[in-house]
Amino acid sequence: MRSSNHLIGLLNFLTFLLSIPILGGGIWLSSRANNTDCLKFLQWPLIVIGVSIMVISLAGFAGACYRNTFLMWLYLFVMFFIIAALIGFIIFAYAVTDKGSGRPVMGRAYLDYYLQDYSGWLEERVASDSYWSKISSCIRDSKICAKMEVTINGMPETADMFYQRKLSPIQSGCCKPPSDCGFSYVNETVWASGAGGVAYNTDCSNWSNDQEQLCYSCNSCKAGVLGSLKKSWRKVSVINIIVLIILVIVYVIGCAAFRNNRRIDNDEPYGEARMTKAQPSRIHL
Repeated sequence: MRSSNHLIGLLNFLTFLLSIPILGGGIWLSSRANNTDCLKFLQWPLIVIGVSIMVISLAGFAGACYRNTFLMWLYLFVMFFIIAALIGFIIFAYAVTDKGSGRPVMGRAYLDYYLQDYSGWLEERVASDSYWSKISSCIRDSKICAKMEVTINGMPETADMFYQRKLSPIQSGCCKPPSDCGFSYVNETVWASGAGGVAYNTDCSNWSNDQEQLCYSCNSCKAGVLGSLKKSWRKVSVINIIVLIILVIVYVIGCAAFRNNRRIDNDEPYGEARMTKAQPSRIHL
């Protein structure tokens, strides 16, 4: 049991290192929120959890190495809530990104995105008029559609070349009209209207060749944001699950180390029986 202190110290050092990917994941989501996804509140819980794990790992490392019972108690107490928060975040991330995905289009490498394929709290928040005005403005300012332009010998790529591009959800949903509108390709962000569009798809009338408008008011654009968020969150959640498993293992060993520290503080003998069998007295005749 004495070796548990050294083991918990080593594991907490490793946990400190593992907090870096969690914090990095939050920073990555933050950068995507500023440049791509444009949903700017979802990354903060992950950043807070990453910083908390980093700080409490240092406390656990010090408590184990110096056999400081108070630091070990503080470590176990706070780590319990960190583990609970991380479990809650993982469940929340999967719950709000559970439904919806892009639809394949015949003859196209990219997917089309439809808002009706999504539902739940995140969809309602993104689709709300007050919140969407901020998101669409962010997408417009990011120039993500302008960055789609590809030229070959000074000329735009052909329609066949464009159809074989693997567009991101936001590029597909916001920078071009839905495929079922029947528009003809001119270049990446300019399309000529034609017959055969789907009447029930209001995005067909919302599309504009104005480079400041495009499909930023389309439901497909909202669906593209949701599709991009789902991909981002699922990537980060894989790292979170791995770290969660390691944290639970560290927590269990930390409980053993805490009991060991208390035994030492109380000067309790280790590995010895607390009661010894009384020797029978000899009878002298």
